[in-house]
Amino acid sequence: MIRCLSLVIAMVLLVGCSTVPKSFNPEEPIPAQSFSHQAWEETLREHVKDGVVNYPALATEPRLGTYLRQLDRVDPTSLLAREDRLAFWINAYNAFAIKGILEGYSPMTLFGRYRYFIAREYEVGGRVINLYDLERKLLIPDFREPRIHFAIVCASQSCPKLRSWAYTGDKLERQLEDSARGFINDPTRNQFDRDKKIARLSMIFSWFKEDFVAHSGSLINYVRRYVADPVLARELETTSYKVEFLEYDWRLNGPTPSPEVLGGRPS
Repeated sequence: MIRCLSLVIAMVLLVGCSTVPKSFNPEEPIPAQSFSHQAWEETLREHVKDGVVNYPALATEPRLGTYLRQLDRVDPTSLLAREDRLAFWINAYNAFAIKGILEGYSPMTLFGRYRYFIAREYEVGGRVINLYDLERKLLIPDFREPRIHFAIVCASQSCPKLRSWAYTGDKLERQLEDSARGFINDPTRNQFDRDKKIARLSMIFSWFKEDFVAHSGSLINYVRRYVADPVLARELETTSYKVEFLEYDWRLNGPTPSPEVLGGRPS
């Protein structure tokens, strides 16, 4: 117990020392108008089916490596439209999350989550950033968009399903709405007991409660906007529901890469 507590304290201190890049300086920069998510789109379409990620195949997928190198060659601040910048960072998070798994990191244990989310840094625009900072210190404060929590995927069973397409600025509103609706109506991630009037929500709603409450006033007000069943949606509006949170399943969201490729890097 003492060792576990000491580890948690150390993790918190290290998080506090981490930083988010204030500016970017890529080598061999790609102009904003020439940057594309096409390699990422093709990678997802080929290797992600209904949220199941084919990690063994991704270990030898050259388009993933191409896209990761492109992320390091573009200055994200040169993307002038807010939608383009948000799509960039969502895609970057998901690509980095996959890269971490292919390098042998795993969020299944407490220490594994420290290594996966905090210790491992990824290259973007000539700078480095970890997954924790990308979410908590960039995406959340800079964009104030709660639907990001249904779009970024940390490679676990209880995470939102990784989609088989890339987010793009011109389609972003529809894509975020689709991701929010799909996640909230997935009974493996959110459950509504009509008899007992209990909403058993994903732990994501607990971890980021203030984002959803700031948007809609309460968690129930937020989720009812997306509930597909109109009778249930009306009931959530007019009847008091108790909120509980489901245990988070940190198991990998796809088959594990073989031992001979774990620890390697996408080419």
